[in-house]
Amino acid sequence: MKEEKKLASLGKAEEGKSGKLTMNQNSNTRSVSDIVQARARKFFSKKTLHQRLPITQWLPKYNLESLEGDMVAGLTVGLTVIPQGIAYALVAGLTPNYGLYSAFMGCFVYMFLGSCKDITIGPTAIMSIMTHEYSVDKNPDYAILLCFLSGIIIFAAAVCNLGFLITFISKPVIAGFTSAAAISIASSQLKGLFGLSYQSESVIEAFSKLFENIGDTRWQDLTLGLCSIVVLLLMRKLKDLKITKVQPDDSTYVRIGRKMLFLISVGRNAIVVIVAGIIAFAAKSDTFTLTGDIEAGLPAFKAPPFSTWDNGTEIYFSEMVSNVGAGIIIIPLISILESIAIASAFAGGKTIDATQEMYALGMCNILGAFVQSIPVTGSFSRTAVNSTSGVKTPAGGIVTGLLVVLALAFLTPYFKYIPKATLSAVIICAVIFMVEYETVRPIWKARQLDQIPLWGTFLTCLFWKLEFGILVGVGINLAILLYGVARPKVNVSTVLRKDESGPHYVLVEPRSGLFFPSVDHIRGQVTKAGVGPAESSVMVVVDCKHFTGIDYTATKGMKSLCQDFERRHQPLVFTNVTPGVERGLCSLIDDIVIARSSDQIDAAYKICQHLQLLNRPTKLCMESN
Repeated sequence: MKEEKKLASLGKAEEGKSGKLTMNQNSNTRSVSDIVQARARKFFSKKTLHQRLPITQWLPKYNLESLEGDMVAGLTVGLTVIPQGIAYALVAGLTPNYGLYSAFMGCFVYMFLGSCKDITIGPTAIMSIMTHEYSVDKNPDYAILLCFLSGIIIFAAAVCNLGFLITFISKPVIAGFTSAAAISIASSQLKGLFGLSYQSESVIEAFSKLFENIGDTRWQDLTLGLCSIVVLLLMRKLKDLKITKVQPDDSTYVRIGRKMLFLISVGRNAIVVIVAGIIAFAAKSDTFTLTGDIEAGLPAFKAPPFSTWDNGTEIYFSEMVSNVGAGIIIIPLISILESIAIASAFAGGKTIDATQEMYALGMCNILGAFVQSIPVTGSFSRTAVNSTSGVKTPAGGIVTGLLVVLALAFLTPYFKYIPKATLSAVIICAVIFMVEYETVRPIWKARQLDQIPLWGTFLTCLFWKLEFGILVGVGINLAILLYGVARPKVNVSTVLRKDESGPHYVLVEPRSGLFFPSVDHIRGQVTKAGVGPAESSVMVVVDCKHFTGIDYTATKGMKSLCQDFERRHQPLVFTNVTPGVERGLCSLIDDIVIARSSDQIDAAYKICQHLQLLNRPTKLCMESN
């Protein structure tokens, strides 16, 4: 009788605590107007201004030293992006001028909105091949519309704070995708290297067509292309030599000489393209396969095309979007992935504001579409050049953008002499270092299971399609993740009595949360422990310290578990239960015994024995001393 009164008083105490908690929650509830006012004050604060318009942070501190660093870095990146822009336009299946149209607006916009001083926004190899994938019949209107829609989606994702979705794409998936994309891009450039002309849509088809047409190889193009590759690789290595490193005790002339060697190394693409163009200009007109005429002048500033023409038939916006298909989602996703990954790599230990980077990237694409740009994102190779060239602020992008504008205004008539073999060499030398073979061993050492999404993504991208490779990789990752949630590890151990005369109780310790995917597995493991080591008589204690929450399905499963033990007249105790989990368990289970700490397990055991004698259920939540 005393025991029943004690249990009743505990139940009332719990109800009192629960009621008090409800009253506190109600008293802390704010009105809608208060929330709106708080959000408005936060949005129009000085902190928000600095956060969403980063130029307001560094511009007041700008000085001559920053100007010098930005000028040198901007010029160096400009010499890199011009030949790359021309080459990447060809990868996208467009005329070279579209690559240059894509190379300057992002530089200007990012100066105002970008939070990372090193990043340069413009055309990249991966974005170019994805644009080629979704540009119907190589129609530039589709590429420009993709740029605009990608910008809108990226900006909208930033407004909705959806940047966290990127975290579901793991590093092995990114490594597999990047490596496969690099091989795909390099294989697509073999025809230009050999002076051939054919169409291919996959790696296998590219090599198949190459061997079919190998007899038509133009030895002049192949020789020039191979020589360009050798020179580019040697010049790339030059910047890593000690001779290019400025020493504190160097004289002025030595410093200038070292910097010149460094600039020659990082500006190798422009140098090789210029030299090859001069050679082609001096040779006979049919010696090399040339880029051909490029539309001269700056692009007109106009709205992106929301309709286009195909063989005399007008294609309206809805049909254009339908023709683009999954590209509307895939291209923004890859654009965000590339840019955030590069920003993180060059953050220098600082925290990256992914939302702000998405705002900046979205505006770069939106405004870029008004100057006929293809989709753009951060470039790892040019960002590395920018960083090593000593850039101080995002203002270096002004110099890069102006250099591209000047090239469009005055140099486009001379670009037609650039040999395609040299452009192919530039692309191949840029993408071969994107193959992340060096990550295979660390991934294996860290977690062998991560090899599955790595190779699944890589092989799917390489032999099927790039966008499907990402989906396959994410699917494998989610499957592995969900399997771990649904089948958590459960440790079972036997705790002996103090005199070691026999088992005192069997301790079952699930290693992860108690939610609906895992409840059947945990119930099965507890039952197995109760029938096996506990021999259907010894008390079983479930350690809930890893349970962060519980849902309805899990509560029903635990109720069935308690009923199973009750039918066997076997004690079952839950310990180390958090308040949230306790409320969930006690809401549906009447015959549950909860010891708030391991010290109370003995007391819980005595109460279980007493209740079995009474042969009636109860709800016991023991208070800790």
